[in-house]
Order: sequence, then structure tokens, then C-alpha cells
Amino acid sequence: MIDALSSLVAFVVAISVLVAVHEYGHFIVGRWCGMKVLRFSVGFGKPLWTWIGKKDNTEFCISAIPLGGYVKFLGERYGSGDPVDPVDEGRAFNQRPIWMRIAVLLAGPFFNFLFAFFAYWVIFVNGVPTMRPAVGEVLESSYASDAGLLYGDRIISVGSREASDWETALVSMLDEMVSDGRVTLELENDVGRRRTATIDVGDDATRLTEPGVLFDGLGFQPWQPPAEVAAIVDGGAADMAGIRPGDRIRSIDGEDVANFSDLQRLVSVRPGDDVAVEIDRDGSVMVFDLTVGSQDVDGKIMGLIGVSGGGIPEEFWYIRQFGPLDSVFQSVDRTLAGMGFTVRMLGRMLTGDVSIKNISGPINIAQFAGSSASAGFNSFLRFLALVSISLGVLNLFPVPVLDGGQIVYHTIEGLKGSPLSEKAQMIGQQVGIAALLLLMSFAFYNDIARIFS
Repeated sequence: MIDALSSLVAFVVAISVLVAVHEYGHFIVGRWCGMKVLRFSVGFGKPLWTWIGKKDNTEFCISAIPLGGYVKFLGERYGSGDPVDPVDEGRAFNQRPIWMRIAVLLAGPFFNFLFAFFAYWVIFVNGVPTMRPAVGEVLESSYASDAGLLYGDRIISVGSREASDWETALVSMLDEMVSDGRVTLELENDVGRRRTATIDVGDDATRLTEPGVLFDGLGFQPWQPPAEVAAIVDGGAADMAGIRPGDRIRSIDGEDVANFSDLQRLVSVRPGDDVAVEIDRDGSVMVFDLTVGSQDVDGKIMGLIGVSGGGIPEEFWYIRQFGPLDSVFQSVDRTLAGMGFTVRMLGRMLTGDVSIKNISGPINIAQFAGSSASAGFNSFLRFLALVSISLGVLNLFPVPVLDGGQIVYHTIEGLKGSPLSEKAQMIGQQVGIAALLLLMSFAFYNDIARIFS
């Protein structure tokens, strides 16, 4: 219940911030272009709080439904022939030059991209502990094993792009895989020797783009610290059973343990249970029977056995941090890369090269918002940057109810010298609404499917 509530709060905060940024772009550029703004609202529905601005008596509102927002300009309805007060003559949206209207429409997505840039800049200036992309457990008879990947290999580059972190590595891997079914990796082993390996998935690329399938499908997991015991809690379950520092835990009741995440996952759900723990001690395999202990974590009883790990070796992580000026270049690169990746993935969904199961709805986005917020400020800021880029790209699509569709309308007006007919506008709106409803249906279906799977 607490997790669901925190996810909901993080989701509302994320949507409110990103929509406010998007609409502020429309608002401020509209004012620069001499347009009269009637209302700026964060949220839809009945206003809960309203402040009247000094300029033009613009209403600034926070409304009841925190799932969007809008800016209302005087005469903003496309092709509107509504009367305008003589005092405001020439300040209505549809009375301003076409290039100004298009600039206002472009400003919303642009401000989303600008927000992502500033978010990445803050992250790079602050510095963040970053895991180097490296190969964890490799499954036998898999694409990864056929390519010769080995446990502990560090991924130096994917294709022609340096892989400085997992975000960059994953984007590059997906790009390469959906292009020709092959992923070329430059690897470095524990003694510093480098080699090239090519994972060839052939016609299986589309399936591997489904959420949560990539690593299992390729046959390897991202490297994580092995479940090697560094310290024992005196009197804890592991101590009482005879487990010692230096032991490497291999399995719990027959379920494999590759790292401490696996160990925590298997133990946390079994408070008070009797389990068999298989360990590796100096090359000898031993089995210990113990009773899992328990602890109260935010009102939920969780299992524990009283062991801790020794942390992550220096070769597998580093602090990713740059000075203020270098962070500008890094942020531009990361934002442009995110924009390009989003466009390519959406295009490949339309062609069937990427699974449409990647379309996420509010439930899945809320879960990501909650998990990123709980991981810390930098993690939540990175989540906001990624969603802001997606929001900006989607709004540029030529769908009539989106900014991109309105840009098309005004471009046509500029070319033909008059607005589109009311009938053409109506048909366009109906097609746009139908497209969005279809997209929302896919998103909700995917959310529900993920919950039940």
C-alpha cells in the first residue's frame, strides 16, 4: 500500500512538472509573439486555486485532475471566426502571423527537450555512482554463449559508440539489434585484454525488444556483485548455521543465487522458513540448514539471514561527474541521443521491427516514477529527463490533436492562403482522437498484461 501511494505521488509530481514545462513553453513564446493568454492551467477540470496575473488578467490555475494541463490563448481555436474585443484586435492566436503560431506550437516540445538538457546537466555536475556495463552470468546454449561472452567481461563499446554506462550500452544494443539482428561488442577481460564479440539474433530481434526479455533472451545478465559473504551478524541465522565470511552462496532451496540481489529476493519473502543454503567455501561445496530470520520494514515482515557483501570492486563502477562546461556538452549529447532513439524506436514500432509491448501506460509509468524516486534525486531526475524527451517527441507527431498536427494545419494555411475548411478540420480531429484512443488502449492493455505476468 505504501509503495503504491509513493508511486502515485511520484507519478503526479512527474506529470505535473513535465506538463507545466511543456505548457510554459507555449505560454512564454506566445507572450513574446504578442498573443493574449487567457488561462494557464496545471491539471484539468475545476480550478482548485487561481491567481490573476497583472498582465492581461491571465488566470493561473491548479486544477482538480493532475494529469495534464493547458494554455488558453485568445482566439486559439484553429480557423476560429469568433469575435475579438477591439481592444485586443491583432492579439488573438489566429490573428498573428503563421510563423509565430508555429513557433508557439513548437515551443512546448522544445521546452521538454530543454528540461531534459538541464536535468542531465544537473546530474553530470552533481556526479553519480555509475556501474560500468559488464557481463554477469552467461547461460549455456544462448546467443551470448555462442558469441563467446564470459562472466566479468566489461563492455567497452557497442558498435561504434563508447559504452560508458548501462543506459548508453542498452540504447546502442537495441539500435544495433533491430537494424540487422547483430550486436557487436568490444569486451575487456579481467587482465585488460580486449576482443570483439558479435551476438547474432537473426530474425529474433523483434521478440527480444519486448519489455524484460532482452537479457534473458540474449542469455546473459548485467554484472552484479556475487553473493560472497563479507560479514556475519552475530547471532543471526547464518551465524548460527555455521556460514563464514568468504563463503559464496550458490543457491537457496535449490534456486540459483548469482548475486546479492538474487539472495535478497529469495530470502525476503520467506521469514521464519527453514531453508537449505548451498555455499562454495574454498572450492568445496557445502550445504547448511537454517531458519530465516525476520524484521519489520515499513509495516511489512521481511526475511533475512544476517549476512552482508563486500561492495563493488573499483573496476566495475566509477563516479560519473563533469565540470559545468563539460556537462553542457555531455547533456547536449545525451539529450540528442535520447531524441534520436525515441524517434527510431517509435518508427520501428510502426514497421513491426520493435514490439508494441513497449508502449507504457500510466500504471507502468507510475511504477517507474516510484522506483526512481525511491532510488534518489539523480535517479528521479534521469526518469524525468527520459519521459520529457518522449513527451516532446510524441507531441511533434502529425496527429491533429497534438502540436505536430496543428503545425501541419497552419503550414497548409500558409501555403494555400486560407485556413482548412471546417469539415477537413473535423475529420482530422476525429482521426486524431481515434489514433490517441487506440494508443491509450494499447498502453492500458500492456500495463495490465505486465501486472498479471
